[in-house]
Amino acid sequence: MSACETNNRMISGLKTSDYIYDLPEELIAQDPLTDRSSSRLMVLGRREGSPRHHVFREVGEFLNPNDLLVINDTRVIPARLYGVKKDTGASVEVLLLKRLEEKLWECLVKPGKKLRTGAEVVFGEEKEGEYPLTGIITGITDEGNRIINFSYSGVWEEILDILGEMPLPPYITHKLPRENRDRYQTVYAKYEGSAAAPTAGLHFTKELLDELSDKGIRTAAVTLHVGLGTFRPVKVDDVTKHHMHTEWYRVSEETAELVNRTKKEGGRVICVGTTSCRTLESAAVQKGEVRACEGETDIFIYPGYEFRIMDGLITNFHLPGSTLLMLVSAFAGRERILSAYEEAVRERYRFFSFGDAMLII
Repeated sequence: MSACETNNRMISGLKTSDYIYDLPEELIAQDPLTDRSSSRLMVLGRREGSPRHHVFREVGEFLNPNDLLVINDTRVIPARLYGVKKDTGASVEVLLLKRLEEKLWECLVKPGKKLRTGAEVVFGEEKEGEYPLTGIITGITDEGNRIINFSYSGVWEEILDILGEMPLPPYITHKLPRENRDRYQTVYAKYEGSAAAPTAGLHFTKELLDELSDKGIRTAAVTLHVGLGTFRPVKVDDVTKHHMHTEWYRVSEETAELVNRTKKEGGRVICVGTTSCRTLESAAVQKGEVRACEGETDIFIYPGYEFRIMDGLITNFHLPGSTLLMLVSAFAGRERILSAYEEAVRERYRFFSFGDAMLII
């Protein structure tokens, strides 16, 4: 943990089963819309009022000129690689999770049982006895992930672009064509390192951001490289016993100054996505103040948490029993959120990564 990280206040009595809801499978969005900003938008007051139904491009109607949108400018890498075990030719799937050193990565592998320390995996087509990418397993983490030391000639990013695929979540069964990769990136994606997209930001277009800027709504960027731990199911019934995996984040001096000035001037800090929320809350030094910093965070936000920075949240609809559903429940109340989700199901909203959005304010 970094020095500027904050831990949530632990409370007891929360059960994972309290965050389960019924979702028809056909409401899981399998493909992105052609027009990002044409997604539906449910607007939910934190404490009162019925949900209102809009189109995402109308989000500016609910923002004020002195509000600050905080976006996550991480960029998803084509982190899913398909190769073979060199000695047997058995098929292997490798998912890059976290870069440890220049050529050393923590990875999720399938099948794991056959990939012990010392195993060699090759990727791409062999030419003159060499492969474009080779990996040797040098260790195994407590969670069962593999540490892989890669070797290659050329530029790493170019090799991934050729051999890798976008790591879409398992509930998306449709493949994303290579020419449509940008639809799993935000339009402001900048710093490579994520194994999954900060999906709330997928609804923004450059034109919409320009419109909001013209209205006087400012934007500030943080970086949090999203790991798969964020989306893993909570396997314990006592929420407080769940352990979050760490993710790297950064808050710049410029962003910290903008956030603090917004709070002092009475504006609202609106986080675009749960990743932006967790970044700011990790960097909070007291209520209404963050400082510039970077490091690893494993912050876990669930009901009982006292938010120190975030005043509003733009987010997608989350998986039953997930830590993300617990976060939005901490912000607006579990019963209020689950009631809104029930209405979203009745109104046939599209759920999860390529689905519709919610503004909680």
